[in-house]
Amino acid sequence: MRVRAKPPLYTHLPLKFFPPAPILHRNAAYSVEPSVRQRYFILPSLFVSLFVSLPAAALSFQPRLEHAQWQVEGDQFECRLTQPINKFGAGQFVRRAGEQATFRLVSHQRWMRPGSATLLAAAAPWQPERKDIDLGKVSVGEGEVSLRSSQLQAARLLTGLLEGRSPLVRHRTWQTNEALEVRLLPVSFGKAYADYQHCATQLLPVNFDQVKRLQLGFAYSGIDLDEATRVELDRVLLLLKADPSINQIQLEGHSDNTGNRLTNRDLSRRRALAVANYLKANGIPEEHITVRFHGERYPLVPNSSEANKAKNRRVTLYLDRIEPSAVKQEQVAKGQGTANPA
Repeated sequence: MRVRAKPPLYTHLPLKFFPPAPILHRNAAYSVEPSVRQRYFILPSLFVSLFVSLPAAALSFQPRLEHAQWQVEGDQFECRLTQPINKFGAGQFVRRAGEQATFRLVSHQRWMRPGSATLLAAAAPWQPERKDIDLGKVSVGEGEVSLRSSQLQAARLLTGLLEGRSPLVRHRTWQTNEALEVRLLPVSFGKAYADYQHCATQLLPVNFDQVKRLQLGFAYSGIDLDEATRVELDRVLLLLKADPSINQIQLEGHSDNTGNRLTNRDLSRRRALAVANYLKANGIPEEHITVRFHGERYPLVPNSSEANKAKNRRVTLYLDRIEPSAVKQEQVAKGQGTANPA
């Protein structure tokens, strides 16, 4: 009598996949368990992409997933789009008046050593078909704001966030030179970004640093303000009216070397007065304005061509913030004068 061999025992057992253990980063700010579907159907390539994206034993900072949020604040001078980062500080997109946004990291303590960090728009671990986008190097310095990107890098990070990517900075720690990474999350980014864009529409056309020294050109033998100069001054006027702390305006008139020195000196005076009168006619107090004129004494470039001479026919406008007591002392020293030849 022949005895039929029993089939191997494993053919009677149901096929079952066990959930992977949660992946914890060293000093990680949070860990995420896969969803019920993900627990049993995660592809091996997902694990590969996750381990490739995170350097071994890296000190990692990122928001807790359940607490991740974007905050928008600003005024007519600056708009900020911020995500707090647990135990680190915050990541921010900052857009100043008259400029495009930059990205920066603000740290409560000194985590990053000075040098060059790597900036990436990182793909999400659950999107293995995507690759991280390397945005190049960014300088790391000392101080509370440890990192500032270029405007182009910030624009690409914002685009990446709208696509579900994460801003990711990789560098080394300050004291122990260990691998370090700081990651922001795209959670609930769309609504915050819309609010940030609305804030940007309220920004002034220029900021103080852009116009604190401004060259205003004039035509040959001309003393009248042309359309381009009036447009430039109108932008300055918006800033002056929005920021009363800018209370010192110095105007310095210049000419090229065509003609005699006395004529050029008078031309430079009348040009500076033309700018002063325009500012006063638009509400700027006379006591905030100082006028000086130099003729041909201080050319920007040699008067060796017509193009160079055009650059030298100008009024230079300087803006400053001075304490009221200092302003009064300066006016007394000048004998309350507004037009001062040099």
